[in-house]
Amino acid sequence: MTDTTKQDRVLIFDTTLRDGEQSPGATMSHEEKLEIAEMLDDMGVDIIEAGFPIASQGDFEAVKEIAVRSKNSVICGLSRANKTDIDRCWEAVSHAGKPRIHTFIGTSPLHRAIPNLTMDQMADLIHETVTHARNLCDNVQWSAMDATRTEHDYLCRVVEIAIKAGATTINIPDTVGYTAPRESAELIRMLIDRVPGAEDVVFSTHCHNDLGMATANSLAAVEAGARQVECTINGLGERAGNAALEEVVMALKVRNDIMPYETGIDTRRIMNISRRVSQVSGFPIQFNKAIVGKNAFAHESGIHQDGMLKNAETFEIMRPEHIGLAASSLPLGKHSGRAALKDKLKNLGYEVGDNQLKDMFVRFKALADRKKEVYDDDIIALMTDASGDRVNERIKLKALRVVCGTEGPQSAEMTCEIDGKEVSVETTGDGPVDAAFNAVKSLFPTKARLELYQVSAVTEGTDAQATVSVRLAEDGRISTGQSADTDTVVASVKAYITALNRLQVRMTKSTPEVRYTDAS
Repeated sequence: MTDTTKQDRVLIFDTTLRDGEQSPGATMSHEEKLEIAEMLDDMGVDIIEAGFPIASQGDFEAVKEIAVRSKNSVICGLSRANKTDIDRCWEAVSHAGKPRIHTFIGTSPLHRAIPNLTMDQMADLIHETVTHARNLCDNVQWSAMDATRTEHDYLCRVVEIAIKAGATTINIPDTVGYTAPRESAELIRMLIDRVPGAEDVVFSTHCHNDLGMATANSLAAVEAGARQVECTINGLGERAGNAALEEVVMALKVRNDIMPYETGIDTRRIMNISRRVSQVSGFPIQFNKAIVGKNAFAHESGIHQDGMLKNAETFEIMRPEHIGLAASSLPLGKHSGRAALKDKLKNLGYEVGDNQLKDMFVRFKALADRKKEVYDDDIIALMTDASGDRVNERIKLKALRVVCGTEGPQSAEMTCEIDGKEVSVETTGDGPVDAAFNAVKSLFPTKARLELYQVSAVTEGTDAQATVSVRLAEDGRISTGQSADTDTVVASVKAYITALNRLQVRMTKSTPEVRYTDAS
């Protein structure tokens, strides 16, 4: 076993703002990207991949602004293997105190066929583009897209070329989530053993979760010698997602006895950023998600509850407070004051200013008048609802009244503010939610198709808040929205309107998005 007296450092490379945002419907606003980047910086992420600057003017501006604001993290931008992409990337990240250019090309037989390059032509292109990037920036990362399906001899050849051209980090992506832990480790070990100059660079692993092995593959690569793990908050990412930052970091922390590696992550900030990413992306966290799921620290069976009462370690391998989760869930009520609310928010990982606390207190009192007890999850839902897309609200719900029952048709009376003007309508539908959605569509005509409508209770009881998730699609663009309210129909309409507002932002982007095969 490795000597644990001096533990190796594993760098955490977060790509939530790049690969995570490629999840269909997960596009974040400019302000949301800046907020998430600041949270990543504060929690100790070593490298933040802030975006793909050539993709759009919006992406370029976000990467540039994140670079300007960064305090601790290396700020990285993605570029394809051409000088135009690389120059645009450098233009954005050069404003950071610690910039990095990340350039990639697909090296497997399937991906070599896309640009129709021979092995020699691709090798020359890799040398040319990595050299160009290194002439601009001292910190260059090169990725062999679909590395796990690339012939080993050729992979060794192009990795050696990238190192000689000046790459300081070599990323070995499992682009389609194809590999298994043993293979992941063997691949890293093989490259370190065979490639000249391997000892002078950092090897990185980037794993997708198509077979549910992204975290396991990442950890196997670390044990074989990789010293950078690429991951996202909540495992967000294309298809089945990426390796989840919280899983990788907590696995290294909890099983430090067999994986003697350390990260610089402040794990107490995990829950807060997990919730925020879920909210801005519109992707709910599944209840049984490792580390951050609602049930991750819940114990229902009698045997488990008895063991927990006697010794928490009988059924918990980590403490809730280690990830920033309040150990207690004592409810507040309508007689609770502002100080109690502020203390509860702090325990839940939220630092709020006076104005935000004032707004939250008004929301809390309104909820407390409708509920006997307000639990932690209710407070989290209030915070989530309070921090929505205020900047991008073309449509705002002002008033809603629905009539439903056994005799139809059900009806909805709605007043909205659209582009600053109040308008009203009365519509019918097959149930109160359908009637309410018809009202929105009547006031703001849209071709958007409803792809997902999902309701879940925040807490127990008939007075519980309902969290509603909605996904809309139009012309290949997807957007999501979430909202919570004790009135399920109100929550549904708010979520629908949030998704519709976000869709308008995507539909009116001034610069078309650059669509490309996932870089890693």
